[in-house]
Amino acid sequence: MKDRLTILNLLCVNVCCLCCFSTISAVDAAGKEQGVHCTVEVEEVVTRYTPANNGAGPLWCYGSTVIARQGGNVYLSVIETGKNIPLLCNTRWQLWHRSADGWKLEQAEKEYRQREPCPLAVFQGGPVFLSVNPSTEPAGTKYGPCKPLVLEFDPANPAAPAKVHTPAWDDGAYFTDHSYRGFAADGANGELLLLNINAKTSEQFVSYRDSNGKWHEKGTITFPVRSCYPQVALRDGSSHVMAIGDIVEPVKEWQKLKFEKLKRKWDYVFRRLFYTYTDNIRTTGFCAPIEIDTVEKTGGHIRNFDLYIDKGGAAHLLYLKQPHQYEFIRDKYFPGEAITAHLEHVIAKDGEVLSRRTLAEKPSGPTGFEPSFGRFHISGAGKLYVIAAGTGIEKGQRTYGNFLGRIPAGKNKPKFERIGLKHPFGNFFTNTPRGGSKPSDIIDIFGIADDSPNLRYARIRIKSGRN
Repeated sequence: MKDRLTILNLLCVNVCCLCCFSTISAVDAAGKEQGVHCTVEVEEVVTRYTPANNGAGPLWCYGSTVIARQGGNVYLSVIETGKNIPLLCNTRWQLWHRSADGWKLEQAEKEYRQREPCPLAVFQGGPVFLSVNPSTEPAGTKYGPCKPLVLEFDPANPAAPAKVHTPAWDDGAYFTDHSYRGFAADGANGELLLLNINAKTSEQFVSYRDSNGKWHEKGTITFPVRSCYPQVALRDGSSHVMAIGDIVEPVKEWQKLKFEKLKRKWDYVFRRLFYTYTDNIRTTGFCAPIEIDTVEKTGGHIRNFDLYIDKGGAAHLLYLKQPHQYEFIRDKYFPGEAITAHLEHVIAKDGEVLSRRTLAEKPSGPTGFEPSFGRFHISGAGKLYVIAAGTGIEKGQRTYGNFLGRIPAGKNKPKFERIGLKHPFGNFFTNTPRGGSKPSDIIDIFGIADDSPNLRYARIRIKSGRN
C-alpha cells in the first residue's frame, strides 16, 4: 500500500477569527519595489481527521483542490474515517460550507465507500461539484473496482440531495480505489474536466462535460512512464495537464541501498515531470506529453505543485526540484555535490517551453527564503502570486512560515515576505481558478498547519494599488 503523505491526527476545536497585518513587497518588471499589504482576516480550525491507514490522507489529492470560493461563500470537501471499517475504502466525503455565520457541515456520504479525498469545483454563480470514486465491492476489498461519479449540489440549498452524474469514458476503462484523478472546472464557461487512471495500463482516461451539461469521452493520455497526481486546468476549451512520474525505483543499486538505510519496502520515486495540452478539448485530443524536467540521473525528487493558464493561453507550471533526495545516495554516488531545492516556474505554450525561472532556492544564503511547498494565486487584477511554505529570517533566526510573493514580468525573482499566520501551513489547498474559483484578492487556504491534529482554514486578503 502506498503511503504518499504523512497523515496527521486532527482535533476538533472551535477557534475565533483573528486579524493580523503584514506588509509585503513585490517587485515589478522594472525592478522597483511595490508595497503590497496582506491582511489575515480569519484563522481557524474546521474539523479533525482520524488517520484511515489506507495510504491516502486528507491532502492526498494534492493535484486537485478541495476548496473553492463562490462570492461570499466557501465550499470545502473533507474525508471522514469510519470507525472499524475495513481497508481500503474506509472513508466518506463531507461537504462543508462557510458563510458569514461560519462553518457548517452541510451533508456527508451515507456509507464509507471512498479511499481518497474527493476534489471539489464550482461554477461562478452556479452549482458546486464533487468528484467521488465509491467502491463497487464489499467493504474490505483492496485494489477493487470503483465507479467515478460527479455530484452536483445547489448553492441555494447545499444540504439538499445531490444530482448524480456519470462521466463518459472510452472503452477499456478500469478504475480502482487508487484513482489518481484530476478534476478541473472552467467556472466562467460552466465546463468540467475529469481524469482517472486505468489501474491496468496506467493511461489517464479523460472525460469532459460541456456547457450544456453533456459528458463526452475524450480518449486517453499516455505518459512515457506511469504518471500521477495530475494538475488539470480548463479555460475556454483549452485543456492542460501536468503530472509526475510515479514508478518503483529503477536503479537496483539505489534500491538496495535505500532498503538498507530506510528498512522500507515501499520505494516509489518521483523524478520526471510531464506536461500535455490541447487547444480545444471539444474537438482535439491531447498532444504527446513533453518532459518538463527530470532528476533521474542524480536520484532526485520533483514535486508538482500548481498549474495556471493565462489569458494568452500559456501554461504556468510550479514545482519543487531537488537534484538529490537522500544524502546517503549523494555521498556514495555524487560526492561533493550540494543538497539543494529549487522552486521552479516554467512557462509553456504550443507544446514548447518558453521560459524557466527559479523563484526561490535552498540554500539561499543568510537572508533568503528557502521553499518547501507552494501554490499560485491570481488576484482580482490578474496578477500572478505564489503562496509558499518554507523558512525565512525573522528577528535574526531562520523560522518556518508561509510567505507571499508576486511573480514579476521578466527574469526577476519575487520578493517573498512572511504572512502573519499564527499557525503556518505545511501542505495546503487554495481557491484556484482550476477549481472554478474566480480570480480574487482573497486567498482561501485549507490544510495542515503546525498544530496537529487540526485541519485548518485561513482567509487572507491582498491589498495593493496595482495588485
